[in-house]
Amino acid sequence: MPVKKPQPGDLEPIERASRDELQALQLKRLRATLEHAYANVPHYRRAFDKKGVHPGDCRTLADLAKFPFTGKGDLRANYPFGMFAVPREQVVRVHASSGTTGKPTVVGYTKGDIDTWANLAARSIRAAGARAGDIVHVGYGYGLFTGGLGAHYGAERLGCTVVPMGGGQTEKQVQLIEDFRPDVIMCTPSYMQVICEEFRRQGKDPRDMSVAVGIFGAEPWTEQMRRDLEQSAGLDAVDIYGLSEVMGPGVASECIESKDGPVVWEDHFYPEIIDPETGQVLPDGEEGELVFTTLTKEALPVIRYRTRDLTRLLPPTARSMRRMGKIVGRSDDMLIIRGVNLFPTQIEELVLSQPQLSGQYQIVVTREGLLDEVEVLAEVTPAQAGADRAALARELQQRIKTLAGVSTRVTVGLPDSIERTLVGKARRVIDKRPR
Repeated sequence: MPVKKPQPGDLEPIERASRDELQALQLKRLRATLEHAYANVPHYRRAFDKKGVHPGDCRTLADLAKFPFTGKGDLRANYPFGMFAVPREQVVRVHASSGTTGKPTVVGYTKGDIDTWANLAARSIRAAGARAGDIVHVGYGYGLFTGGLGAHYGAERLGCTVVPMGGGQTEKQVQLIEDFRPDVIMCTPSYMQVICEEFRRQGKDPRDMSVAVGIFGAEPWTEQMRRDLEQSAGLDAVDIYGLSEVMGPGVASECIESKDGPVVWEDHFYPEIIDPETGQVLPDGEEGELVFTTLTKEALPVIRYRTRDLTRLLPPTARSMRRMGKIVGRSDDMLIIRGVNLFPTQIEELVLSQPQLSGQYQIVVTREGLLDEVEVLAEVTPAQAGADRAALARELQQRIKTLAGVSTRVTVGLPDSIERTLVGKARRVIDKRPR
C-alpha cells in the first residue's frame, strides 16, 4: 500500500485551522470542562477550593496553570466511580489501567465519549496512512485495556475492515496476516518484534507480508526501534499515543507523510509540559513531564493529569496542532543508579544498534549492601546462535558505560532466552531492590 498523502480537502477543518481559531475553541471548551468538573465531581470541588481557584478564574489558556494537578493517586483514592461527572447510569462503558500495583485506575465513558473516541481514533489511523476499505489487523489486547477496543472502533469508524485478533497466539497471528493480507497492523512495537520473529521461525521473510503500515503504541519506543521494525517488516512504522485516564489510543498520532512525532489533537486535549520536580509550566521545546486536560470528556473530565511521560512540545508541521517529541521515558520509570539517571529506552537504543542482537532485552536491578547493581540481559538472533556471546556482551557493556554513563553486567543469551510479552506492554525492567 503506497503512502497516501492527504490533500487539504481530505482533512477536517480543525486540522488546518489557524492558531487563533484553535485557541479560541480550546478556551471555550476548557472553561466548560472546569465548570463541569467543579459542579459534578466532589474531588475537584475540594481540590479547587483548597487551591483557592474557581472555574471563573480561567480567562485565558495560561490561567490553567493556577489549577491543581490530578494524579493516579487521586483516581485510586476515588475508586471505583468517585471521579465520574455524570450519574453512573449514563456511563455506557468502563475501562481500567493495566497497573501492576494497587487498585487500577477506572475510567468511564458516556455514549458521547465513545463517539468522540471513535472519531479521534479514526482521525489518528487516517493520519497514519490508512483509508476506508483497508484491512486493519488489531493485535492490541481487548478487555479492560483500552488498546484493542480503541483501535477497533477507530478503524471501523474510518470504514476499514477490522480483524480483531487481540494479543497472543503468535502462530495464528502470522497465519491470519498471510491469509487475510491486511494493509495495516496495530500492536505494541515490542509485539511486532515477536511477530517478525515468528515469521522467521517458520522460515518466512517478514518483509514479504502484505502490511504496509504499522501503527505502534502503548509503550515508549525509540527511533532505533522504528528503523529496526521498518527494515525487518518492510513497512512504515507510525507512532500513536494515548492513555486510559485521558481517553485511550488516539490522544495523539503521527502523520505518515512526516513521521516527526505524534500530533496532539489539541481540539480535545490541552497539553502542558511541566518541570516534574517543581510543577512549573515549561515553554514549548523544553523537555519535561507531559500533562493533559481533557476538553470534551463528559463522564470523566481530567484536569491537569500528570502522565509521568517525559517529552517536549514541538511546533506544528503536517497539521495545525503541536506535536510531541518521542517519549524519552517515564519519570516513575527512571532508574537512578549510583547518581546517574538511566531510562530503559537508552538501553533499547544500544541493544538495537548491535545487529547480532535480537532487540529483546531486560534490565535487572539489585542492591548489594548500599550500592545498586544493574544487569542487562540480551540475546543473539537465531542466525548468530554460534557467535561469541561473551565478546558481544563486552561490546554492549562498554557502549553502555561510554554512552549512558552506567557500569553494568551484561549477559548475552541464546535466541529466545528473554521472556516475550504477548499481550500488553513488554516487561523491560525487573527491580529487585528492597522497597
